Amino acid sequence: MKSDHRHELKTNELADWLGHFPQWAKENRTTLIGAAVVIVVAAAVYFWVFYQKRVVSTRTQVRLTGLVTQLPTQKGAIARSLSQGTDQSYVLLDVARDLQEFAQSATDDEMAALALIDRAEAIRAELHYRLGNVSNAELTKQTALAQASYQTALQRASEVPALAAKAQFGLGLCEEELGNFDKAREIYQAVTSNAEYEGTAATAEAAYRLETMADYKGSVVFKVAPEPQPQAAGPQASAPVIQIKPGDANASIVIPVPNDVGATPAAPAPAPETDVLPDATDAVEVLEVNVPASG
Repeated sequence: MKSDHRHELKTNELADWLGHFPQWAKENRTTLIGAAVVIVVAAAVYFWVFYQKRVVSTRTQVRLTGLVTQLPTQKGAIARSLSQGTDQSYVLLDVARDLQEFAQSATDDEMAALALIDRAEAIRAELHYRLGNVSNAELTKQTALAQASYQTALQRASEVPALAAKAQFGLGLCEEELGNFDKAREIYQAVTSNAEYEGTAATAEAAYRLETMADYKGSVVFKVAPEPQPQAAGPQASAPVIQIKPGDANASIVIPVPNDVGATPAAPAPAPETDVLPDATDAVEVLEVNVPASG
């Protein structure tokens, strides 16, 4: 009974409120209009920000793609110029600067980390593609810039295993290029032993470097080629002799073979005349034919 009574009261209150709603709305018309305007403006701003965020994100991705693909393109152009004796490795420093500016303005940590990793690669590649010699001071200074870029990328992409592993692997490459092979080995081992990096490309690269790093430790020294031996005058002076024996063991033909294939070979010595047939079985019977005189 009490529940029915309470339900009846609520129904009466709702009916009373609906009955007085027109009068209440008329009295609070200004407040209601203001609230409606605020709700509409808030919804419009929300959708505008959401739309702008998607547009800006798309534009940012397009820009990053252009910068990332520019790196291998420039490497190929520089390699072709080197074959013609022209050094254009400085172009990679321009690419590195553009990637740094992008990373500084990017709000997305993954995009910024990828740009920083490629920036470090461009800085290192400039040293490798440079036509002139690189001093130890330049190597140390420029590699330090690459290390700082890798380290920042590692911090910004710590939650992305693929990028974090790639950045850490890059730090190992820097140590290896500086000649710190023990430090590089420690970094490679840390990459390969990290369970979070399992399945990433950097893990496989680090494992390969651990297997082959010993091949890059020592300096490559080429053995001096021996001095060429002077040749005696004449094409037949030091030429080997080939003897070809005919059927008759008593006769031989000597053919000189010159050392210089471009020299005009000497004519072979004529075979000695002999009345002895090579073999009795090869003798040819001579038939004497009398030709009658004409007319």
